[in-house]
Amino acid sequence: MTRPVLVVKFGGTSVGSPESMDRAAGLITAEAQNSSVVVVVSAMSQVTNMLFDALAAGSEGNRSTLERKLDEIRTKHMHACNELLPPGCRGQVIERMDGILDEFGRIARGMLLLRERPPRSVDEAAPTGERLSALLVSEVLKVRGTPSQFVSGADLIVTDAAHGGATPFIDETAINAETRLTPLLSQGIVPIITGYNGATRGGVATTLGRGGSDFSAAILAAALGADELWIWTDVDGILSCDPAISADARLLADVTYNEAAELAYNGAKVLHPRTLAPLAEKEIPVRIKNSFDPDRSGTRISAEPAGEPGVRAITSLAGVVLISIEAADPSMSGAQLMARALQAAARAKVEVLLLSRSSFRQNFCMLVHSRDVDSVLENLRDELALELAHGYVHPINVDHSVGLLAAVGEGMRGTPGLAGRLFTAISRENVNIIAIAQGSSELTIAIVVNQADLRTAVSAIHKECGLGEPTRSSAQAQAGRGVPS
Repeated sequence: MTRPVLVVKFGGTSVGSPESMDRAAGLITAEAQNSSVVVVVSAMSQVTNMLFDALAAGSEGNRSTLERKLDEIRTKHMHACNELLPPGCRGQVIERMDGILDEFGRIARGMLLLRERPPRSVDEAAPTGERLSALLVSEVLKVRGTPSQFVSGADLIVTDAAHGGATPFIDETAINAETRLTPLLSQGIVPIITGYNGATRGGVATTLGRGGSDFSAAILAAALGADELWIWTDVDGILSCDPAISADARLLADVTYNEAAELAYNGAKVLHPRTLAPLAEKEIPVRIKNSFDPDRSGTRISAEPAGEPGVRAITSLAGVVLISIEAADPSMSGAQLMARALQAAARAKVEVLLLSRSSFRQNFCMLVHSRDVDSVLENLRDELALELAHGYVHPINVDHSVGLLAAVGEGMRGTPGLAGRLFTAISRENVNIIAIAQGSSELTIAIVVNQADLRTAVSAIHKECGLGEPTRSSAQAQAGRGVPS
């Protein structure tokens, strides 16, 4: 009988220390008893930041910082190697790690000479942490008696040439996965694959964007037609709210692909926003699990809605900026102005998180990530240079003091009075609503408030919608009415 194919991904904290890496190896070994397991790993926690710091130091001509970062990265991985592997197994592994680090050092020192960071070179260097962790996990599995093999994501995932955020070609990736991975699985060998990276058809290194190891795992699960994808992380699953805001945040046992994608897009950090698209088409379920508490069931993501329509979870995002544009000349078309502004944002290659418009005053606002604001403004001012110079458009207003919250759930638009309840709950806390938007998908109501009021607004909606864990007394009352507690 054909064994089920299970793709598992371990995040940075789940392989972030020798103890975590050993725990991950134990989880892989256990699943490999009953399934054909494909593993995708992130870099050890903080290592990608260290790598980018080293590249930045190189491009800025700071040799001492560059060399110090290289030493820190090597020390971290050598410590893990010494803790995880018996002495007789270390020599060859250390030699391979040194080769990976030497290649990174060559690229970083090249930037030191150039005083710049070419995107192609960054994509060659950035997955160094994934290469090192994949090598270590593979070797730990071998010591445990589980056959495994290191595989580079660049040999599997075929992408376009958009460095720093490439888009995969699923059909071509599926051919590579069939060619490279299926023979290993048929022999009982567990492939340990670097997350985050791919390559163009011509073999040029690319990356899938920061946090892209989730996306790598989803791409490979779709390419292999896997039975499930498990994402191991350091939280129990998707919660109804950030527990730092509402202590009674509830673990969601089931959410839909759409709900999970909206939550990720609007700030939830459990998933990379692009993760679910390759899986939804093939209806491959995803399970979010805590590698530090593996007996917990986690959150299952699938196509089927769970429960009644309405708000399932609240998420928030603080690092955002609201950009407002208003026509000064009433003869200007607000729609055309908005279209040109969106074209400028598209050229800047940024995500517009929210768009809201007033037709009477011919003005509108867009919300973007703080990290993107300089690029957006540069493109907007280029696009509207003539209108700004002659006063046809008021000076662009930029508000850094805002935050975004999003209420997410299947079928919210069809729930009478829901939006009014949300706004009333916020207003009761004396929080001013700056902008709102509800998508045609009926999944999300997005609200912009002052950043100082963001936590208060999130907590108010969470309470209004009854999303928290029930108290003991309310749980007993529910049980008395025959309602599952």
